[in-house]
Amino acid sequence: MKQSVEFDPLNPSSKNPVGAVKTDAPTRFVLRFSRPQNPDDVFLCLTKDGEQEVRYPMAYLSVDPEGVFAYGLDLAVTSRGLYFYYFVIDTPGESFRVAADENLRAMLGKGQQWQLTVYDEPFSPPSWLKGGVIYQIMPDRFNIGGERLKTKSGAVYRDDWGGTPRYMPDKNGKILNNDFFGGNIPGITKKLGYLKSLGVTCIYLNPIFEAASNHKYDTGNYRRVDSDFGTLDDFKTLIKRAAKKGIRVILDGVFSHTGDDSLYFNKYGNYDSVGAYQSPDSPYYEWYNFRDWQKRDYACWWNVDVLPNTVEENKYYDEFINGEDGIIRYWTDLGIGGWRLDVVDELPDKFLDRMVRSAKKSDPETLIVGEVWEDASNKISYSSRRRYLQGGQLDSVMNYPFKEELLRFIKTGDNTGLYRTVRVLKNNYPRAVLNNLMNIIGTHDTVRVLTALGDDGAAPDRDGRAGARLNNRDGAVTLLRAASVLQFTLPGVPCVYYGDEVGLEGFEDPFNRRCFPWDNKLAPLLRHYKKLGKIRENNRAVFADGEIYPLDLGRGVAAYGRGEGDDKLTVIVNNSGGPLSFGDGAAALTDLVTDKPFNGVVPDKTAVILKAAAAR
Repeated sequence: MKQSVEFDPLNPSSKNPVGAVKTDAPTRFVLRFSRPQNPDDVFLCLTKDGEQEVRYPMAYLSVDPEGVFAYGLDLAVTSRGLYFYYFVIDTPGESFRVAADENLRAMLGKGQQWQLTVYDEPFSPPSWLKGGVIYQIMPDRFNIGGERLKTKSGAVYRDDWGGTPRYMPDKNGKILNNDFFGGNIPGITKKLGYLKSLGVTCIYLNPIFEAASNHKYDTGNYRRVDSDFGTLDDFKTLIKRAAKKGIRVILDGVFSHTGDDSLYFNKYGNYDSVGAYQSPDSPYYEWYNFRDWQKRDYACWWNVDVLPNTVEENKYYDEFINGEDGIIRYWTDLGIGGWRLDVVDELPDKFLDRMVRSAKKSDPETLIVGEVWEDASNKISYSSRRRYLQGGQLDSVMNYPFKEELLRFIKTGDNTGLYRTVRVLKNNYPRAVLNNLMNIIGTHDTVRVLTALGDDGAAPDRDGRAGARLNNRDGAVTLLRAASVLQFTLPGVPCVYYGDEVGLEGFEDPFNRRCFPWDNKLAPLLRHYKKLGKIRENNRAVFADGEIYPLDLGRGVAAYGRGEGDDKLTVIVNNSGGPLSFGDGAAALTDLVTDKPFNGVVPDKTAVILKAAAAR
């Protein structure tokens, strides 16, 4: 008989509960093995990040007629943190190490250790987002409502809605991002009915605070809505009317840097203030890190000199953002649903802790989402392990690992990375975080998803990419339909980047930030997205808390069940290169995507969402 070990942290018979665990909550570990035989001792070897390993003896439970031993341990970890573990089986002649393969299943030998995330829960996780749909909007490029506002000197106001955004540098080699198409907050309010038809329950707005650029990541004044976007009353109207439709609004919080053209830095003297750039006596001087003020040499974000870094540890800046009368409380008290925190890796833990406490004090249901591009449970930034998901900080993160592997599967048919990523996130993240993940397949920082799926490499330079259009657009749309089914049905909450639902194309910034084509909507793709929104609305409990059960239907196929009993859905995305037959009970199933009885066959490059016909 071959050496055999069995442990899967996502199977309750091996580890219960699965996934991250709360402090002081009993967790049962069960290791099964048929070889090696005659064990003397079996240990769970647990190490808290940065500390010494502790070995816990496991108790003999049973041996079955096939000679499979079972050893168990009930363990309650008393302090939050990141832990890693493996097993050791000692026999009279040899000691055997049991660790994880790349898919987190047990193997004998030099595999990786399993991760155990242990978290406190000082705040109740927001309940309103689960099972919903997020829609991301760059205000200048979404819709013009009412009279168009033109309030900035030196700006380039465009009258060619849908034209290519300016992308060439000026004579000093800088890309100014100073062309404006006129989208505004009343324009968003005007389209709330459209968003409701997509099933949207949350609008994520790119920055709306006063700033010189069109993207607004260079904050000029944290207490003002940008005058081109409208007034504070316009924003209050958006919040109130959205709420009547069951939609909340979250804001983009940019706190690791400001703009150089700001009330606080005031490099160009455009504000009636003494900015840090102007004088060391400025009340804002300590907000920034001047390496040499006489030479005006200051630290800035990624060496972009229009974005001077803030010193978050400075007590005055911390108080300005997080204090009782601070920015977080000011906007949260207005009724926003929460914050998406830009480059959260650059916000120190103490600053982030206080920010979250401030927001939750205004409303315990405030959502805090972090921009993290990696696995947020074990993220290291600036040589420090972050504790985003260990309680008291982030409720959710942008799910970039999911995005990368989802698109890889759709483009290549290789499902191994997607399968592994879903398993790893389910193991590493608290359940509430997993259910609230912002599932993206495109954002303002990435190539448009339709272009990513259809790019044939025909636009090698920036000028070429500016005007590039897909040669095989229909093929890319087919792939996007399949990708969006995964986005809408895997654990988490889908986040649709404005215009993806009508097939907007575009390479990198600013080509991925074109205006919404209201006069040229791609009706079939839009109908598909509306259908997906309706499926989530009609099955919200399944997507809010429903378990996921992977199905092994072979290479080139992503298949899984969601939920239990009559509420169970089966999702199949076929990218195998040929038709896929599924199950003898197909006659009793309805495909919710097409609203037709399922005939038992999933064509290539097609996705189905199946539900028992009687339970519809």
